[in-house]
Amino acid sequence: MEKHKTATRAQWLQARLDLLAAEKELTRRSDALAAQRQALPWVRVDQDYRFDTEQGPATLAELFGGRSQLMVYHFMFGPDYTAGCPSCSAIADGFNGIAVHLANHDVALTAVSRAPLEKLQAYKKRMGWTFPWASSRDSDFNFDFNVAFTEQQQRDGSIEYNYHRAGHVMDATTAVPEPVAIQAAMSGTDAPTYTRDRPGLSTFVLEDGVVYHTYSAYSRGVDRLWGMYQWLDHAPKGRNESGVWWRRHDEYGAR
Repeated sequence: MEKHKTATRAQWLQARLDLLAAEKELTRRSDALAAQRQALPWVRVDQDYRFDTEQGPATLAELFGGRSQLMVYHFMFGPDYTAGCPSCSAIADGFNGIAVHLANHDVALTAVSRAPLEKLQAYKKRMGWTFPWASSRDSDFNFDFNVAFTEQQQRDGSIEYNYHRAGHVMDATTAVPEPVAIQAAMSGTDAPTYTRDRPGLSTFVLEDGVVYHTYSAYSRGVDRLWGMYQWLDHAPKGRNESGVWWRRHDEYGAR
């Protein structure tokens, strides 16, 4: 293995100052991007979406829980999965700690999946999570926000995900990429069934009794929600990966 270069403290400091300038520029660009994101026009949501929650049936407006803003993580847990997607599970591991802070800043956070509520509750208990998680089993919500697709869409190649039609790694129906096959197996299903659900983030605002859709992100657009990667990007060897290395947090001891 090739050894990493070394330097004197003075040489390291100069390199670090060069990096700091680049980091500051990225921060400024990120701030500008956030402002551009918040300036997006709002789209009124007229569809009467219904969800199953731990408190009973709920409308989209009721998922706000008295707040004016709602953030929905589209968690990959299809009706035929036996366990939640391991990648989504790794992302959701960070929700417990931040949900209370968001709730006290006028923002509700919930996960939404197509699996029935009893499956979600059992998995939530296994993972030790406390954030809200709603089932959209009897709703078009996931389909309308482009995180769920039909077998017919798979067959005719009409899936539109991340604002593009076809071309995504999860669209493959033959020669399925190994990472997709691995995670499908970890979710207790086959690759075609697994990939009919997709990850994403959608945000909404409630104003004068009307719900508006404000933003959605998919694919690598949700990378910044994946807490472990933000840490690994600061680690000496970075992400240092060649495939699916992560597991659900209660599975590492079994490796």
